[in-house]
Amino acid sequence: MDKTAIINFLKKEFPHHEKISIDEVGYRSATLRHRIGKEELRPGGTVAGPVSMLLADVVIYVAILGELGRVPLTVTTSLNINFLRKPSAENDLIARCKLIKVGKTLIVGEVDLYSEGNPELVAHVVGTYAVPSANRK
Repeated sequence: MDKTAIINFLKKEFPHHEKISIDEVGYRSATLRHRIGKEELRPGGTVAGPVSMLLADVVIYVAILGELGRVPLTVTTSLNINFLRKPSAENDLIARCKLIKVGKTLIVGEVDLYSEGNPELVAHVVGTYAVPSANRK
């Protein structure tokens, strides 16, 4: 799937994620952003952890869509996140994914999360997706 097809697919299937946008989809990679507003903040003024986890999960999924196309029942099997520093409450959260293993039934992606405008990582994520071999193209 190309970027436009992925955008249309996500709008149709996941309309509740309108704050997430796709910057690019490349070879075994993707870059997404999540607009941060007050509803993404937890007490103390930092971005809530589940927002970072959601963005990381979605960016891996988008990279997989770009690599394999739409494969029904491709699902997350694990997601490990290391929070490294407080993300900005004023800037978009940026996720850059590189698929580091694309196997027949498992795909592993590595994600770096940043606050826009700051090169320091706010989180590092490794996620694994299961791909049903019967449905894979």
